[in-house]
Amino acid sequence: MQERYSRQILFHPIGAEGQEKLAGSTVLLIGVGALGCAQGEMLARGGVGKIKLVDRDFVEYTNLQRQTLFTEDDAVDRLPKAVAAKRRIFQINSEIEIEDIVADVSNSNIERLVEGSDLVIDGTDNFQVRYLINDACVKLGIPWIYGAAVSSYGMTMNIIPGETPCLRCIFPELPEPGSAPTCDTAGVIAPVVMRVAAMQAAEAFKLLVGDLDVLSRKLRQFDVWTNEENSIGIGPPDPNCPTCGKREFEFLDAESSEFVAVLCGRNAVQVAPLASTKLDLDQVADRLKFNFPVDQNEYLLRFSPDDLEVTVFTDGRAIVKGTDDPTVARTLYARYIGV
Repeated sequence: MQERYSRQILFHPIGAEGQEKLAGSTVLLIGVGALGCAQGEMLARGGVGKIKLVDRDFVEYTNLQRQTLFTEDDAVDRLPKAVAAKRRIFQINSEIEIEDIVADVSNSNIERLVEGSDLVIDGTDNFQVRYLINDACVKLGIPWIYGAAVSSYGMTMNIIPGETPCLRCIFPELPEPGSAPTCDTAGVIAPVVMRVAAMQAAEAFKLLVGDLDVLSRKLRQFDVWTNEENSIGIGPPDPNCPTCGKREFEFLDAESSEFVAVLCGRNAVQVAPLASTKLDLDQVADRLKFNFPVDQNEYLLRFSPDDLEVTVFTDGRAIVKGTDDPTVARTLYARYIGV
Protein backbone atom coordinates (compact mmCIF):
# COMPACT_ATOMS: atom_id res chain seq x y z
CA MET A 1 0.00 0.00 0.00
CA GLN A 2 2.82 2.40 0.82
CA GLU A 3 4.07 2.42 -2.77
CA ARG A 4 0.69 2.73 -4.44
CA TYR A 5 -0.34 5.70 -2.30
CA SER A 6 3.15 7.11 -1.73
CA ARG A 7 2.44 10.54 -3.23
CA GLN A 8 -0.71 10.87 -1.16
CA ILE A 9 1.12 9.73 1.99
CA LEU A 10 3.76 12.42 1.36
CA PHE A 11 0.94 14.96 1.70
CA HIS A 12 1.37 15.77 5.38
CA PRO A 13 -2.31 16.22 6.38
CA ILE A 14 -2.94 12.61 5.26
CA GLY A 15 0.35 10.80 5.88
CA ALA A 16 0.63 7.11 6.69
CA GLU A 17 -1.85 7.29 9.56
CA GLY A 18 -4.45 9.02 7.43
CA GLN A 19 -3.97 6.50 4.66
CA GLU A 20 -4.74 3.70 7.11
CA LYS A 21 -7.91 5.52 8.13
CA LEU A 22 -8.97 5.80 4.49
CA ALA A 23 -8.36 2.08 4.02
CA GLY A 24 -10.65 1.34 6.96
CA SER A 25 -13.45 3.64 5.79
CA THR A 26 -16.79 2.91 4.11
CA VAL A 27 -18.34 5.55 1.85
CA LEU A 28 -21.81 5.40 0.30
CA LEU A 29 -22.25 7.18 -3.04
CA ILE A 30 -25.92 7.80 -3.82
CA GLY A 31 -26.23 8.37 -7.55
CA VAL A 32 -23.63 7.13 -10.02
CA GLY A 33 -24.15 9.66 -12.76
CA ALA A 34 -21.76 12.49 -13.57
CA LEU A 35 -20.91 13.44 -9.99
CA GLY A 36 -20.91 9.86 -8.72
CA CYS A 37 -18.53 8.68 -11.43
CA ALA A 38 -15.98 11.37 -10.62
CA GLN A 39 -16.41 10.92 -6.85
CA GLY A 40 -16.07 7.15 -7.10
CA GLU A 41 -12.91 7.30 -9.18
CA MET A 42 -11.19 9.79 -6.89
CA LEU A 43 -12.08 7.87 -3.73
CA ALA A 44 -10.97 4.56 -5.27
CA ARG A 45 -7.66 5.98 -6.47
CA GLY A 46 -7.20 7.49 -3.00
CA GLY A 47 -7.58 4.11 -1.31
CA VAL A 48 -10.95 4.33 0.46
CA GLY A 49 -11.43 0.76 1.66
CA LYS A 50 -15.09 0.22 0.76
CA ILE A 51 -17.27 2.13 -1.68
CA LYS A 52 -20.98 1.40 -2.00
CA LEU A 53 -22.53 2.54 -5.29
CA VAL A 54 -26.30 3.05 -5.48
CA ASP A 55 -28.14 4.01 -8.66
CA ARG A 56 -31.50 3.19 -10.24
CA ASP A 57 -30.66 3.93 -13.87
CA PHE A 58 -28.81 2.41 -16.83
CA VAL A 59 -26.14 3.84 -19.13
CA GLU A 60 -27.22 5.76 -22.24
CA TYR A 61 -25.21 7.51 -24.95
CA THR A 62 -26.18 10.94 -23.62
CA ASN A 63 -24.30 10.08 -20.40
CA LEU A 64 -20.92 9.60 -22.06
CA GLN A 65 -20.18 13.31 -22.43
CA ARG A 66 -19.67 13.72 -18.67
CA GLN A 67 -20.04 10.36 -16.86
CA THR A 68 -16.44 9.30 -16.95
CA LEU A 69 -16.61 5.67 -15.78
CA PHE A 70 -18.77 4.54 -18.69
CA THR A 71 -18.00 3.41 -22.25
CA GLU A 72 -19.92 3.04 -25.49
CA ASP A 73 -20.19 -0.69 -24.81
CA ASP A 74 -21.94 0.05 -21.51
CA ALA A 75 -24.47 2.19 -23.38
CA VAL A 76 -25.04 -0.46 -26.05
CA ASP A 77 -25.60 -3.09 -23.34
CA ARG A 78 -27.72 -0.71 -21.25
CA LEU A 79 -25.80 -1.79 -18.16
CA PRO A 80 -27.06 -0.48 -14.84
CA LYS A 81 -24.84 2.43 -13.86
CA ALA A 82 -23.90 0.90 -10.51
CA VAL A 83 -22.78 -2.30 -12.23
CA ALA A 84 -20.79 -0.55 -14.97
CA ALA A 85 -19.16 1.78 -12.43
CA LYS A 86 -18.14 -1.13 -10.21
CA ARG A 87 -16.49 -2.90 -13.17
CA ARG A 88 -14.50 0.17 -14.09
CA ILE A 89 -13.50 1.05 -10.53
CA PHE A 90 -12.30 -2.52 -9.98
CA GLN A 91 -9.99 -2.06 -12.97
CA ILE A 92 -8.66 1.11 -11.34
CA ASN A 93 -8.16 -0.39 -7.87
CA SER A 94 -8.71 -4.10 -7.30
CA GLU A 95 -7.48 -3.87 -3.70
CA ILE A 96 -10.61 -2.17 -2.35
CA GLU A 97 -14.15 -3.46 -1.84
CA ILE A 98 -16.85 -2.15 -4.17
CA GLU A 99 -20.54 -2.92 -3.77
CA ASP A 100 -23.00 -2.22 -6.58
CA ILE A 101 -26.63 -1.70 -5.60
CA VAL A 102 -29.15 -1.31 -8.44
CA ALA A 103 -32.04 0.32 -6.60
CA ASP A 104 -34.21 3.38 -6.37
CA VAL A 105 -33.50 5.21 -3.13
CA SER A 106 -36.70 5.58 -1.13
CA ASN A 107 -37.92 5.85 2.45
CA SER A 108 -38.19 2.06 2.51
CA ASN A 109 -34.45 1.45 1.99
CA ILE A 110 -32.52 4.64 2.73
CA GLU A 111 -31.72 3.85 6.37
CA ARG A 112 -30.52 0.36 5.50
CA LEU A 113 -28.30 1.80 2.75
CA VAL A 114 -26.83 4.49 5.01
CA GLU A 115 -26.23 2.30 8.09
CA GLY A 116 -22.63 1.21 8.52
CA SER A 117 -21.23 4.02 6.38
CA ASP A 118 -18.70 6.52 7.68
CA LEU A 119 -19.80 9.08 5.12
CA VAL A 120 -22.50 9.58 2.47
CA ILE A 121 -21.84 11.61 -0.68
CA ASP A 122 -24.63 13.07 -2.78
CA GLY A 123 -24.46 12.36 -6.50
CA THR A 124 -28.20 12.66 -7.11
CA ASP A 125 -30.12 14.98 -9.38
CA ASN A 126 -33.23 15.77 -7.33
CA PHE A 127 -34.15 17.28 -3.98
CA GLN A 128 -36.65 14.58 -3.02
CA VAL A 129 -33.81 12.07 -2.63
CA ARG A 130 -31.56 14.65 -0.97
CA TYR A 131 -34.18 15.28 1.72
CA LEU A 132 -34.34 11.51 2.28
CA ILE A 133 -30.53 11.40 2.61
CA ASN A 134 -30.69 14.33 5.01
CA ASP A 135 -33.35 12.69 7.18
CA ALA A 136 -31.49 9.37 7.34
CA CYS A 137 -28.06 10.88 8.01
CA VAL A 138 -29.32 13.26 10.70
CA LYS A 139 -31.27 10.45 12.37
CA LEU A 140 -28.28 8.09 12.34
CA GLY A 141 -25.64 10.75 13.02
CA ILE A 142 -23.68 10.15 9.80
CA PRO A 143 -22.08 13.07 7.92
CA TRP A 144 -22.91 13.67 4.28
CA ILE A 145 -21.79 16.01 1.53
CA TYR A 146 -24.35 17.75 -0.65
CA GLY A 147 -23.43 18.58 -4.23
CA ALA A 148 -25.18 19.75 -7.39
CA ALA A 149 -24.12 20.64 -10.93
CA VAL A 150 -26.24 21.95 -13.80
CA SER A 151 -25.35 24.02 -16.84
CA SER A 152 -22.04 25.64 -15.76
CA TYR A 153 -23.15 26.21 -12.16
CA GLY A 154 -22.29 24.11 -9.11
CA MET A 155 -22.59 24.09 -5.35
CA THR A 156 -21.56 21.93 -2.43
CA MET A 157 -21.89 21.88 1.35
CA ASN A 158 -20.81 19.62 4.22
CA ILE A 159 -23.52 18.45 6.62
CA ILE A 160 -22.31 17.10 9.97
CA PRO A 161 -25.24 16.22 12.24
CA GLY A 162 -25.13 18.14 15.50
CA GLU A 163 -22.40 20.51 14.30
CA THR A 164 -23.56 22.19 11.09
CA PRO A 165 -26.96 23.11 9.71
CA CYS A 166 -28.63 20.27 7.83
CA LEU A 167 -29.99 20.60 4.31
CA ARG A 168 -33.46 21.45 5.65
CA CYS A 169 -32.01 24.34 7.66
CA ILE A 170 -30.71 25.91 4.45
CA PHE A 171 -33.48 24.84 2.08
CA PRO A 172 -36.61 24.53 4.24
CA GLU A 173 -39.01 23.51 1.46
CA LEU A 174 -38.82 21.31 -1.62
CA PRO A 175 -38.59 23.36 -4.83
CA GLU A 176 -41.78 23.37 -6.89
CA PRO A 177 -41.72 20.75 -9.67
CA GLY A 178 -40.27 22.27 -12.83
CA SER A 179 -39.08 25.40 -11.02
CA ALA A 180 -35.37 24.58 -11.14
CA PRO A 181 -33.21 23.84 -14.19
CA THR A 182 -31.95 20.28 -14.69
CA CYS A 183 -29.24 18.73 -16.83
CA ASP A 184 -31.97 17.60 -19.23
CA THR A 185 -33.47 21.08 -19.60
CA ALA A 186 -30.47 23.42 -19.18
CA GLY A 187 -27.65 21.05 -20.15
CA VAL A 188 -24.41 20.58 -18.25
CA ILE A 189 -20.72 20.76 -19.08
CA ALA A 190 -18.16 18.33 -17.72
CA PRO A 191 -15.84 20.93 -16.09
CA VAL A 192 -18.46 21.97 -13.53
CA VAL A 193 -19.14 18.33 -12.71
CA MET A 194 -15.45 17.70 -12.09
CA ARG A 195 -15.06 20.75 -9.91
CA VAL A 196 -18.04 19.90 -7.70
CA ALA A 197 -16.91 16.27 -7.39
CA ALA A 198 -13.33 17.33 -6.63
CA MET A 199 -14.51 19.62 -3.85
CA GLN A 200 -16.70 16.86 -2.43
CA ALA A 201 -13.84 14.35 -2.59
CA ALA A 202 -11.44 16.75 -0.86
CA GLU A 203 -13.93 17.30 1.96
CA ALA A 204 -14.47 13.54 2.14
CA PHE A 205 -10.75 12.95 2.64
CA LYS A 206 -10.66 15.57 5.41
CA LEU A 207 -13.59 13.93 7.19
CA LEU A 208 -12.27 10.39 6.84
CA VAL A 209 -8.75 11.17 8.09
CA GLY A 210 -10.13 13.29 10.94
CA ASP A 211 -8.76 16.69 9.90
CA LEU A 212 -12.00 18.37 10.98
CA ASP A 213 -10.57 21.83 11.73
CA VAL A 214 -10.09 22.53 8.01
CA LEU A 215 -13.52 21.33 6.88
CA SER A 216 -15.51 23.89 4.95
CA ARG A 217 -18.36 25.38 7.00
CA LYS A 218 -19.91 27.19 4.05
CA LEU A 219 -22.31 26.70 1.16
CA ARG A 220 -19.97 27.14 -1.81
CA GLN A 221 -21.37 28.23 -5.16
CA PHE A 222 -19.58 28.91 -8.44
CA ASP A 223 -20.01 29.20 -12.19
CA VAL A 224 -17.11 27.84 -14.23
CA TRP A 225 -18.24 29.73 -17.35
CA THR A 226 -18.75 33.24 -15.93
CA ASN A 227 -16.06 32.82 -13.24
CA GLU A 228 -18.46 33.93 -10.50
CA GLU A 229 -17.90 32.46 -7.03
CA ASN A 230 -19.72 32.88 -3.76
CA SER A 231 -19.36 31.29 -0.33
CA ILE A 232 -22.10 31.71 2.24
CA GLY A 233 -21.40 31.11 5.92
CA ILE A 234 -24.01 28.70 7.21
CA GLY A 235 -23.70 29.29 10.97
CA PRO A 236 -25.00 26.84 13.60
CA PRO A 237 -27.91 24.40 13.21
CA ASP A 238 -31.37 25.98 13.32
CA PRO A 239 -33.11 24.87 16.55
CA ASN A 240 -36.47 25.29 14.76
CA CYS A 241 -35.48 23.09 11.83
CA PRO A 242 -38.03 20.26 11.51
CA THR A 243 -35.25 17.73 10.84
CA CYS A 244 -32.20 18.45 12.97
CA GLY A 245 -33.87 20.78 15.48
CA LYS A 246 -37.14 18.96 16.19
CA ARG A 247 -36.05 15.56 14.81
CA GLU A 248 -39.21 15.14 12.78
CA PHE A 249 -38.20 12.91 9.87
CA GLU A 250 -41.19 13.44 7.64
CA PHE A 251 -39.51 12.17 4.46
CA LEU A 252 -38.52 8.94 6.20
CA ASP A 253 -41.92 8.61 7.85
CA ALA A 254 -44.05 9.04 4.72
CA GLU A 255 -46.58 6.21 4.47
CA SER A 256 -45.22 5.05 1.11
CA SER A 257 -42.74 6.11 -1.50
CA GLU A 258 -43.86 7.45 -4.88
CA PHE A 259 -45.27 4.72 -7.10
CA VAL A 260 -44.88 6.81 -10.25
CA ALA A 261 -42.25 9.48 -10.91
CA VAL A 262 -41.90 11.56 -14.06
CA LEU A 263 -38.20 11.79 -14.94
CA CYS A 264 -37.80 15.47 -15.65
CA GLY A 265 -36.61 16.36 -19.14
CA ARG A 266 -36.24 12.73 -20.25
CA ASN A 267 -39.73 12.06 -21.67
CA ALA A 268 -39.85 9.05 -19.37
CA VAL A 269 -41.74 7.82 -16.33
CA GLN A 270 -40.51 5.46 -13.62
CA VAL A 271 -43.02 3.03 -12.13
CA ALA A 272 -42.14 1.07 -8.99
CA PRO A 273 -43.99 -1.39 -6.77
CA LEU A 274 -44.87 -0.10 -3.32
CA ALA A 275 -43.57 -3.27 -1.69
CA SER A 276 -40.06 -4.63 -2.11
CA THR A 277 -39.94 -7.42 -4.66
CA LYS A 278 -37.52 -9.57 -6.66
CA LEU A 279 -38.46 -10.17 -10.27
CA ASP A 280 -37.50 -13.28 -12.19
CA LEU A 281 -36.56 -11.63 -15.48
CA ASP A 282 -36.59 -14.96 -17.31
CA GLN A 283 -40.24 -15.48 -16.38
CA VAL A 284 -41.13 -11.96 -17.46
CA ALA A 285 -39.29 -12.45 -20.77
CA ASP A 286 -41.14 -15.73 -21.36
CA ARG A 287 -44.47 -13.95 -20.96
CA LEU A 288 -43.49 -11.11 -23.27
CA LYS A 289 -41.59 -12.82 -26.06
CA PHE A 290 -44.72 -13.92 -27.92
CA ASN A 291 -45.75 -10.28 -28.34
CA PHE A 292 -42.47 -8.36 -28.52
CA PRO A 293 -38.78 -8.84 -29.20
CA VAL A 294 -37.11 -8.80 -25.77
CA ASP A 295 -33.53 -7.70 -25.05
CA GLN A 296 -32.26 -9.05 -21.76
CA ASN A 297 -29.21 -9.29 -19.55
CA GLU A 298 -28.86 -10.38 -15.93
CA TYR A 299 -29.82 -6.93 -14.62
CA LEU A 300 -32.71 -5.78 -16.82
CA LEU A 301 -34.84 -6.46 -19.87
CA ARG A 302 -36.31 -4.20 -22.56
CA PHE A 303 -39.28 -4.39 -24.86
CA SER A 304 -41.17 -1.87 -27.00
CA PRO A 305 -44.97 -1.76 -26.90
CA ASP A 306 -46.92 0.98 -28.71
CA ASP A 307 -43.83 2.86 -29.91
CA LEU A 308 -42.59 3.19 -26.32
CA GLU A 309 -39.56 1.56 -24.68
CA VAL A 310 -39.96 -0.22 -21.36
CA THR A 311 -36.93 -1.18 -19.27
CA VAL A 312 -37.64 -3.53 -16.36
CA PHE A 313 -35.23 -4.08 -13.45
CA THR A 314 -34.95 -7.03 -11.07
CA ASP A 315 -36.31 -4.93 -8.17
CA GLY A 316 -39.62 -4.55 -9.99
CA ARG A 317 -39.10 -1.03 -11.28
CA ALA A 318 -39.74 -0.06 -14.86
CA ILE A 319 -38.74 3.04 -16.81
CA VAL A 320 -41.18 3.80 -19.62
CA LYS A 321 -39.49 5.96 -22.23
CA GLY A 322 -41.41 7.94 -24.83
CA THR A 323 -44.10 9.42 -22.57
CA ASP A 324 -44.39 11.78 -19.64
CA ASP A 325 -47.93 10.65 -18.86
CA PRO A 326 -48.04 8.67 -15.58
CA THR A 327 -51.37 7.10 -16.56
CA VAL A 328 -49.89 5.63 -19.73
CA ALA A 329 -46.89 4.30 -17.82
CA ARG A 330 -49.07 2.82 -15.06
CA THR A 331 -51.31 1.11 -17.61
CA LEU A 332 -48.37 -0.48 -19.43
CA TYR A 333 -46.84 -1.60 -16.15
CA ALA A 334 -50.06 -3.25 -14.98
CA ARG A 335 -50.63 -4.88 -18.36
CA TYR A 336 -47.17 -6.39 -18.90
CA ILE A 337 -45.43 -6.56 -15.52
CA GLY A 338 -48.31 -6.77 -13.09
CA VAL A 339 -46.48 -6.72 -9.73
